[in-house]
Amino acid sequence: MNIIKELPTTKKDVSLAQYTTFKIGGRAKYFFVAETKEDLIKAISLAKKLKLKFFILGGGSNLLVSDKGYNGLVIKTKNSHIEIKKKGMAINFICGAGTPLASIVLQSIENSAKGLEWAAGIPGTVGGAIFGNTGAFSGSMSNDIEEVEVLDVRKMTVKKFKNKDCRFEYRKSVFKQKKDFVILSARLKLEKGKKEKIKEIIKEHLEKRKKFQPLHYPSAGSVFVNPKTGLKTGEMIEKCGLKGKRIGKAQVSEKHANFIVNLGGAKAKDVKKLIILIKKRVKNKFGIILKEEIISV
Repeated sequence: MNIIKELPTTKKDVSLAQYTTFKIGGRAKYFFVAETKEDLIKAISLAKKLKLKFFILGGGSNLLVSDKGYNGLVIKTKNSHIEIKKKGMAINFICGAGTPLASIVLQSIENSAKGLEWAAGIPGTVGGAIFGNTGAFSGSMSNDIEEVEVLDVRKMTVKKFKNKDCRFEYRKSVFKQKKDFVILSARLKLEKGKKEKIKEIIKEHLEKRKKFQPLHYPSAGSVFVNPKTGLKTGEMIEKCGLKGKRIGKAQVSEKHANFIVNLGGAKAKDVKKLIILIKKRVKNKFGIILKEEIISV
């Protein structure tokens, strides 16, 4: 059995840098775009049969890909359908895992559905946001999820997870902890709101992002999660004197110290060296061991 023969649209030796917001990373041995849920399941099934390791790629917004690339099959999710159901004040969005967050935010405005304002300006997909329980401005994906459709890779069976089954915590979910579950789609629960108020909140959030985040350089968003108490991670890094610190073409952002930016041509090894340095300095100064929010592959 041959992966190219079974999945004819599979490409070989594809640069992954172009598929990440960091614009960093080597090449994938095999690269397949899953346009539908069925494509995604078929690709995973074939990878298992061929004993080929695989990685599910969403929007690539919280990801650091190794300079060596990925010696297996990268499956890019593009199953991005959105179905909207309304009943009274309740509005449900049924979305494919590959649906961009930007798309559901736009749909929430069009349908006067409140609850997703926090997601405005965040790159990535619904599947990725569920995986890492993405959040901002006191909102998070865990607040909006009613049900998640999941593929159990061990048994190759499709299951439905209620919100409580997802074991959401701050920037965590069961999907992040157990790699045997692949997100296929999700049902979001929103409420009827006032369109102008929704647009006003979204505008405020976008203005704050523009003011405090280094949006003019490629990055993977926040590098570390915030500790439960005390100073925020960015503040600790800044107090360690690391704001603006460069290794190669990777730099601790001068605008927000919990961002590492690609000044142009940065390597994954440069970013990793900065991560190690930051963790060491913060531990020495504050006694806190930082945990990475970004995923390294």
